[in-house]
This record gives sequence, structure tokens and C-alpha cells, in this order.
Amino acid sequence: MSQPSKLPPILKPITQTKPDATGKKTDAPEKNYKKTQEYELDVLIRARYPIVYIETWEEERVEKILLEIAKKREKDFYVWTVTDGIVRGDIAGPRQHGKSNKTSDPIAALDTIIDHQQPAIYIFKDFHRFTEENRNNLTIIRKLRDVAHHFRDSYKTLVIVAPTTRIAAELSKDVTVMQFALPTTDDFSRLLDRITDDMKDNPRIKINLPQADRDRLLNAARGLTLKEAENVFAKTLVLNGHLNAADISLIFGEKQQIIRKSGLLEYYETQETIAHVAGLENLKEWLVKRTIAFTSEAVKFGLPAPRGALLLGVQGCGKSLCAKAVSAMWEQPLLRFDIGRLFSGLVGSSEENVRSAITIAESVAPAVLWIDEIDKALSGTTGGSGDGGTSARVFGTLLTWLSEKTAPVFVIATANNISNLPPELLRKGRFDEIFFIDLPNKRERVEIIRIHLSKRQWDPDEFDLDMLAEISKGFSGAELEEAVISSLFDAFSEKKSLTTEILAQAIKETVPLSKTMEEELIRLRSWAFGRARMASESIGREGDEFRRKLEIE
Repeated sequence: MSQPSKLPPILKPITQTKPDATGKKTDAPEKNYKKTQEYELDVLIRARYPIVYIETWEEERVEKILLEIAKKREKDFYVWTVTDGIVRGDIAGPRQHGKSNKTSDPIAALDTIIDHQQPAIYIFKDFHRFTEENRNNLTIIRKLRDVAHHFRDSYKTLVIVAPTTRIAAELSKDVTVMQFALPTTDDFSRLLDRITDDMKDNPRIKINLPQADRDRLLNAARGLTLKEAENVFAKTLVLNGHLNAADISLIFGEKQQIIRKSGLLEYYETQETIAHVAGLENLKEWLVKRTIAFTSEAVKFGLPAPRGALLLGVQGCGKSLCAKAVSAMWEQPLLRFDIGRLFSGLVGSSEENVRSAITIAESVAPAVLWIDEIDKALSGTTGGSGDGGTSARVFGTLLTWLSEKTAPVFVIATANNISNLPPELLRKGRFDEIFFIDLPNKRERVEIIRIHLSKRQWDPDEFDLDMLAEISKGFSGAELEEAVISSLFDAFSEKKSLTTEILAQAIKETVPLSKTMEEELIRLRSWAFGRARMASESIGREGDEFRRKLEIE
């Protein structure tokens, strides 16, 4: 087949006119263009890759990029959908919609692009239904291979855009797959500039964004598509008449929809703050220092996003509370990752579920991913298991991701029983730090009781907190909370006001877990010494509490 006499050069880089040192204009490659997805896509087209498969939800964004490439390369541009068939995509004005268009049939559409003579780029939207393994697709798959063979000797490129990758084995050597990443903060910054410019003449709209607030807003938007971000910014302006850092909650609401649709992760709404965490000074200081890692200045300084922390310790001492508090402190969504619920009876489904959950977490990053009681979920990996190795494979998938992840997903994993934790999980590189959370000391118990009384509208200064902390040695934070609640029930049932005596009685009637599981607690502390960083300034041992038992002749 003969080609037109004027063909665009194969490897001519996209250029823009720039003045040189003498003031003379020269054609120079656009700065940083080689780092972009646009450049990668342009290279594939110039290198005559016949079929490119782009996995993305942002078909409009991809279409815009392909149209720009087509214009620069002097190529025709066509768009195919199953509803409209093939239509010109490079003509200004409303796009034609012909229901009688015969090219809405996939085979007819592929025959048409083979017959086209001019250099062109064709974008086929939602074509993944016809590229997957299916007996009904045999003819289409064969025709696609014919297209690939024909296009190799032409200046035409077929680009398939779909939200998921489904490619039959027969096409594996003919199709090049490209994952189109979600927008960056720079993309959102340009979107915000455009919205600001559009609204500047509207007296009822106020956009007040100092650089620090702007960074927070743009970081919160990461994980959304440009269309989703534009929608949520517009929604904020309609509801509030302004746009500032306080509107981050609305962006979280948009991300919440993404999580709920997946069914694999739980979007955990929490009202807890770091002020509700008593003691744990070392852990809180460590977390506060990493708050600044999400600013543009930190990125320029070379700071990477924090990877995560493993919290070991006694049950009920604030591990889960810390996960909730850090989410509020960093103004990031909290995703609860229950590994146990992802296990399925179908072979391979559990591993696929974990990979899907990880992908979803990265898609809404920056975010906090909370893996609660990871020791129970991974208990099958430390010894013999009757699950056919599923636990080990799931664990391997999780370990690989923890080591290699680049998305700003901060992982907080909590564990009570260290004997169930595989050694591979504890080595450096999976988490930034391993903290041990012990029973609260007396000062921390005073603070815990104060917090729980204040939460329930009682003035803590009306109670003898020092005495209550003294008689509650060995209590965890959760046990102190339950003691406060129990005393409230007692006082209310007796139609009395809450007093120190009623609180003291509730504490005396409670047998703490540290008494019933004293040996296990001693073993846990012994393991943590030298292996983990203490979350508090001082360990919870007081007086002769938890005295070592010796046999002396």
C-alpha cells in the first residue's frame, strides 16, 4: 500500500520555540517533557507501535493528549465508541452522533481503520470487553492481530483506552500496555489556577489560599482524577462560597466514595485527635516531626514521605487510637485494611484481593492505611497451615509492597502477640520504626482518666485523680475507660452524682488483664527490650508491680 508523499518524521521530538543566549529563537525540546506520560505516549506513536493499551479512568485527559500529538505530527484523529462508531475527533464543534453508523460494530470499525490511507491516531474507548478471553471475541481478537500487522508498515496507531486491563493471550505480543498515572499536584495546581481565574470576577466567591494551605489542599486532592477534583472544588464553591484549607473534608468525602465502591477497604471516620492520646511522648513526637513531610518545601529538601510504623504492645493501651489520631493530625483519610476478610475460598482470589486493595489505597494517597492486629491475620505464615499456602502468598504480596511502595501511603500496623509475627516483617525497610506500647504509668493514668471524664462532660478537677491513678496500677487505657463508664452506670442507676468513691469502687471491682496474663506481659516486655523503641518516656513498671518470680532454696 502506497503512503502519501508528505509523512511526518518518525523520531522528530516535540519542540517549542525558545530564544538562545543571543536572543535568537531556536527549536528546543520542552523542559522536563521527557519525564511525562505525554512524552512516553508520543515516543510509542513515533516508534510505530501499532496498538497501545492505556489503563485509565481519565479517557478525556488521554483524548486531549492524543489530539495534541496528532496535531503536532500532522495526523488525522478519530474516536470510536460502541454507541457512535468512528467519528472525527479533530474537528471543532459538536461531535457527530450517528446511530446508524455501521462502524459501531467492532469488526466493521477495525476494517475501516485498516482501509484508511492517511496517517492517523485512533482512540477506541472501553474496548476491553472485546479484548478479553472470550469465545465471542475470537473474530475480533484475530482482526486486532491483522490491524497490528498492517499498522507496522504505516503511520497509523490504535490506542485502546479502558479502566482495566483485559488482554487475550493471542494479543500479548501485539499490544503494548501503558498505565496512565493519576494527576500530580502540578496538574491540580493548574486546575486550581484555572478555577481561580474563572471566579476572579465573581464577588460572591472567595478563594483565599496562602501557599501552606494551597499545599494541603492539593495534597488532599491526590488520588482523584482531574474531573473528580474539578467537581469537588466546584461543589465546595457552591456550598460555601469559598475555597480554603478548611474544605479538605469535602475532598475526603469524594475519596470515601471511591473506597466504598471497592468493597475491599473500610473508610474509617474518626473524631479522635492526638490530644486524646495520653502519654506516649516518644511516639507522638515522632509522628509530629513527620507532619511536615507532605509539604512542597519538604519535597524540595529531599524528604521522602514516611513509610509507616509497627505498634507492638499490650492490648487496650492505645495502638488503634494512635492510628485514628494520626489520620486527623495529618488531615489524611484513614483506611482500615482487614486482611482476614480478604481471604476467599477461590484459589488465587485472596492474593488478587490484596493487590486490588493496595491499588485502591495508592489511588487515594496520601492516606493512612491501618492494618489492625496484623499478628492474627498472618499467623498462618509462621508454621504449618492448612490453607494451601494462601496465607504465605498473601504475606509475600504485602511484604513486597511494603518494601517497594512509592505512593505516600503511611502504614500503621498493630500487633499484640509477637510470636505470630514473621521475622521478615520486623526488619528495617518495611516500616520506618517499631514502637512498643506498654501499660500506662501513674502520670499517664491520671491523664487517661481526665480525658475520659472530660469526654463525658464531667469536670476532672472535681475528682481525686491522683488517688484513682494509684489504685489502678496495671490497668490499660481501655480498662480505665470501661471503669469510668461502669461508674457512670452505677451513679445513674442510683440517681446520684458521680463521685471519686463511685469511681474508685468501679476500679476495685475490675480485674485487669495484666493480672490474668502476667507471664505473657513479662515475655512481651522482655522481647521488646532492645528490639523496639519505647513509645513512652518511661516503662510502665511501678514499685513491686510485675515482680520477677524466683525459686530460692
